[in-house]
Amino acid sequence: MYEQYYGFVQPPFTLTPDPRFLYRSESHEEAITLLQQAIRRKEGFIVLTGDIGTGKTTSCRALLEQLDASVFTSLILNPFLSVEELLREVLLDFGVVSREGVRTGRIATASKHELISTLHEFLLSLMPIHGSAVLIIDEAQHLTPQVLEQIRIISNLETNEQKLLQIVLVGQLNLLDVLAAAEMRQLDQRISIRATLKPLNREEVEAYIAHRLWVARGSTAVTFEPTALDRMHAYTAGVPRIINLLCDRSLMQSAQMRVNRLTPAIIEEAAASLGLRLPEKGRQKKKKKAAVAPATAPTRVRVAGMAALVLALLVVAGLWFTPVDQLIDVGLPAPPPSPVYQPRYATGPKPIPRGDLLLPPPVTAPPPANPRTAAP
Repeated sequence: MYEQYYGFVQPPFTLTPDPRFLYRSESHEEAITLLQQAIRRKEGFIVLTGDIGTGKTTSCRALLEQLDASVFTSLILNPFLSVEELLREVLLDFGVVSREGVRTGRIATASKHELISTLHEFLLSLMPIHGSAVLIIDEAQHLTPQVLEQIRIISNLETNEQKLLQIVLVGQLNLLDVLAAAEMRQLDQRISIRATLKPLNREEVEAYIAHRLWVARGSTAVTFEPTALDRMHAYTAGVPRIINLLCDRSLMQSAQMRVNRLTPAIIEEAAASLGLRLPEKGRQKKKKKAAVAPATAPTRVRVAGMAALVLALLVVAGLWFTPVDQLIDVGLPAPPPSPVYQPRYATGPKPIPRGDLLLPPPVTAPPPANPRTAAP
């Protein structure tokens, strides 16, 4: 057995509703908190629903452990009871009658009226000691309309200030449909608190497994690869009961292989042995991933060839419909630019002399005489 190989004190993934193994996910914590508050405030009718295997019974047992000694409790696990049988079981759980009295005593032949009167007297006796009573009925979706109607009548046991009995109906999601029926309208209107347990998401699945391994206290470390946890969530859809089954079978195989780290292959083999299959979405994603690799290269080649063909057709069409004179450039070339002026001498043009030395000097007229200075 893998418990001995890994050194577990107790099986970590047992299917029994042990409150120690309850992992309080977000929805579980919210539901238990609502139930505690409703019982403390004496709300009357409370409904807890959830899908199959989400931990409703375990949550109820955890709730019972958190109630103090002044609260008398009755947990009915068998919903296939008559009205008289249900009342006897409630009185037996509350300690009003003994098991022997239920079998052979006067209570065994008591009428429904006598049983309700006995229950009422017991509830009234709790008031001086500030006690309270809670009735929890599991699998309530299987209760007959007659029993549900009797439960509604029992809820009328009250004083002017408070309810004497708190009733918690626990069942699957179709319990809401049962209560929504026209003949159950009087009961449905008395429900003050409705809580729902939801499956675990991927992160909560990892925390759930780690929590149960920690409670079992194995002497050898056991780990799950991240991809193995992905497969675990895919196969179980986050339902705790299926997680327990798959983890239990996976640990059996890993112990036979003498490994402490669980791989996706181990999860796949364990799921196959349990007959678990991936949901339709998961199988489609898996097929797409397997088909994308071989089909990618031919597809790309096909697309590239079609693009090249379309481009060639466009070029041919352009050449066919464009006039030839527009395709030939008959313009003259542009004239070359004018040369840049360069001086003859390095220092610039030589200056022209004022006169030519080979010619006689030019004759100039004498200046006119000043009449003031001329002789008489």
